[in-house]
Amino acid sequence: MAFVEQMQDYFRGERIEALFFIVPAALVLFVLAAAALKSEGGAFGVAMAVPMVLFGLVALGTGLGVGLRTPGQVAALEKAYAASPQAMAAEELPRMQKVNAAWPVYLGVWTAAVVVGLALRFLVKADWAHGLGPGLIIVGAMGFLIDGFAERRARPYTQALEALVAPPPAP
Repeated sequence: MAFVEQMQDYFRGERIEALFFIVPAALVLFVLAAAALKSEGGAFGVAMAVPMVLFGLVALGTGLGVGLRTPGQVAALEKAYAASPQAMAAEELPRMQKVNAAWPVYLGVWTAAVVVGLALRFLVKADWAHGLGPGLIIVGAMGFLIDGFAERRARPYTQALEALVAPPPAP
């Protein structure tokens, strides 16, 4: 696949995920939090709602931010590529390397959310723990989904950038 097509696929996927998965997922979290508060209230409902509202706010901001900035980002990268493919790649590659370096951290956060959520639900005998546990599990699961899609797209795009900055093979 030509580099420009690879780049466009990457950013198209970023925008689609942001606007059609992350933003709706944030809205679902808000609805679930409201349902927990309305149906249960008390320590259980509040504890369940808190992680969903907090993660929902972060997800909403991230989804809208990525979704709205992507077209301009792609236009700037295409312009830079037309001027000098190697210079564009040399500038974009460090950004993508930072993105890829963050995946283990994110996976650790989502794993911790799920493990802590399970521990709270099954090991602590308190209403707040029985609400917070499932709330953390839902947030962790959504994080795994969001970052699973994103990481899957980022690696081939990074490899395409690396190929652009690699020195040509010796004759």
